[in-house]
Amino acid sequence: MARYTGPMTKKSRRLGVDLVGGDSSFEKRPYPPGAHGKGRIKESEYLLQMREKQKARFSYGVLEKQFRLYYEEANRVQGKTGDNLLQILESRLDNVVYRAGLARTRRQARQFVVHGHFLVNGRKVDIPSYRVSEHDIVDLAPKVLEQTPHVINRETHGEREVPAWLQVLPERGRVFVHSLPSRAQIAIDVQEQLIVELYSK
Repeated sequence: MARYTGPMTKKSRRLGVDLVGGDSSFEKRPYPPGAHGKGRIKESEYLLQMREKQKARFSYGVLEKQFRLYYEEANRVQGKTGDNLLQILESRLDNVVYRAGLARTRRQARQFVVHGHFLVNGRKVDIPSYRVSEHDIVDLAPKVLEQTPHVINRETHGEREVPAWLQVLPERGRVFVHSLPSRAQIAIDVQEQLIVELYSK
């Protein structure tokens, strides 16, 4: 599937939140890009809702059509629609690899998955949008374990905080999915209720 491949710092500045994590360029200029970036913008209800949707979309690297399908699925199942939506996004394989600290960014995690670097329950999966389930085991393929990017990520693994719903053995490149995350376990600066309001119109 196609995806946005442009500069993420520009998107971070437009939406007012660091979408990459540790983006020094955003920290230096945390205002919208362009000649009028420091000017005031009248914030309508629609603008606020749209901004929250875009934050979620670009954070997880999902295009509009797929994001809407996720919303429709979240709306069908029992529970809060916003919480369900974030849980669906968090359970994507590329996000699990990122959250487990086996990739520095979601873009790197996506690239690893597409190149077949990970196994789920012993089977190679090269689809970033693949959804993990409770009790799944994600492994780094033995043939890539000693590749430079993975060695670096292992050595710097302690710098990343791993959420409680995952257990990681970094030296083996293994991730245990204990459960799917609750809203309290999802660390993302998004007001999901505004996304629900936007799509409910």
